[in-house]
Amino acid sequence: MSEHHAGGSDETPSPDETGDDRLVRLQKLLAQSGVASRRRCEELMLAGEVEVDGEVVTRLGTKVDPTTAVIRVSGKRLPPRSPHVYLALNKPRGVVSTMSDPEGRRSLGDVVADRPERLFHVGRLDTDTSGLILLTNDGDFAQRLAHPSYEIDKVYVAEVEGEVRPATLRRLREGVVLDDGPVQVTRARLVERGAGGAKGRSIVEVTLHEGRNRIVRRLLDHVGHPVRRLTRTSIGPVVLRGLASGELRELTNDELGALLDGAGM
Repeated sequence: MSEHHAGGSDETPSPDETGDDRLVRLQKLLAQSGVASRRRCEELMLAGEVEVDGEVVTRLGTKVDPTTAVIRVSGKRLPPRSPHVYLALNKPRGVVSTMSDPEGRRSLGDVVADRPERLFHVGRLDTDTSGLILLTNDGDFAQRLAHPSYEIDKVYVAEVEGEVRPATLRRLREGVVLDDGPVQVTRARLVERGAGGAKGRSIVEVTLHEGRNRIVRRLLDHVGHPVRRLTRTSIGPVVLRGLASGELRELTNDELGALLDGAGM
């Protein structure tokens, strides 16, 4: 970087100022990352609100490696600088959750064909399910988030057959055992009974961190309410709201920071 101490500086050089071009002044990095103005970032540092690698840093002029430092501002993780992209996609219904399809069906790769990166999908959605799916060219991130041990809440909204009663919602919350094992539901609530003015239909919202194949459909079928339409509306801190079908956006720093933290990266 261009900012190195001149020989006559009145600041005491810090041990990390080795002339390494990767190092950047912390308050400059925070400002460039959109945290706040440079002046406000300096105030946050002096107030003890900024941590680097687990230690509070109050010394203005401290330099860090923006690609490796684990930085938190007021407890929130600031993602490192990276060549990787992290994207949210509203997957249309009927699109296969693979980057290509040997049978010629429309796939995620077709939806994001104009992106230059080699993207991976994080987890998957059934072909007939629409909604939020994450895409990245960071293979480690994709693998870590898709692993069953990474227990992130995913929210689904389902239009189902039948009128869902409070007893059914209680049964879902208490846990249901399917043929391949128990399913733990974090939350289940009725959004609408008599959906779209049609009797005999309901809309329910189910939150769980399961990733088993067709898990939401099998779960609701098990309690007597087959799914007619299903959409995933959030993955942890990332929400679908505002994304049209087939539309992409980059994750915000707050969203990506929370996911990196949760994945232990």
